Amino acid sequence: MKTIFIVDDHPMLREGLVSIIERTADYKVCGSAETAGAAMERIPELSPDLVMLDISLPDKNGLELTKDLLAQHPDLKILVFSMHDELLYAERVMRAGACGYLMKGASSSRLAEAIACVLSGEPYLSGNVSNHILRSLSSKTGHQGQVGVERLSDRELEIFELIGRGIPSSRIAEQLSISQKTVDAHRANIKSKLALPDASALIREAVVWVELVSGGKREPLAASA
Repeated sequence: MKTIFIVDDHPMLREGLVSIIERTADYKVCGSAETAGAAMERIPELSPDLVMLDISLPDKNGLELTKDLLAQHPDLKILVFSMHDELLYAERVMRAGACGYLMKGASSSRLAEAIACVLSGEPYLSGNVSNHILRSLSSKTGHQGQVGVERLSDRELEIFELIGRGIPSSRIAEQLSISQKTVDAHRANIKSKLALPDASALIREAVVWVELVSGGKREPLAASA
């Protein structure tokens, strides 16, 4: 029997995943965590065959959690299961070392297919994402052909999302264990790449983006000032 560990901060979603996963006798959910920190503590103890994790977590971006987990457990299989746009995030999570990407809302049969594929040692992506990545690799324009948030680095995208969720620079620095000066440098780079004139425009753009792709999980906007 293969064991699966779930990292997601929504209790009802975790319960739903457990129910779907354990319909088959082949899999068992050995544990779960709401935060990246809890996952980093529990996963070494349980040694799951597969970790399913979300992109948006309270204390750390799922991309960074993927990198941290694989730094300690290089052979760990990770399947990202998230509501974020797969065309933006799937390639990023695969570069980070994950084995697959599946959007929340996928059917239970697709979830089972993704789990079986990753556990068998094969990468899992939707046909839409696979075609998108192939087009990107074959494009002569490379990074110059990227638009909008696609041009942001993983860290810049993480900070952009935190800004959109209403988290001020001082707390972003604390959460990511970096200096506020570094956060400010990332903010400047984000403004430049997105052609935004000032901090207010950056906040507005980030808030709109979070509302569109992140389910609107954000703190009061006043905290962004």
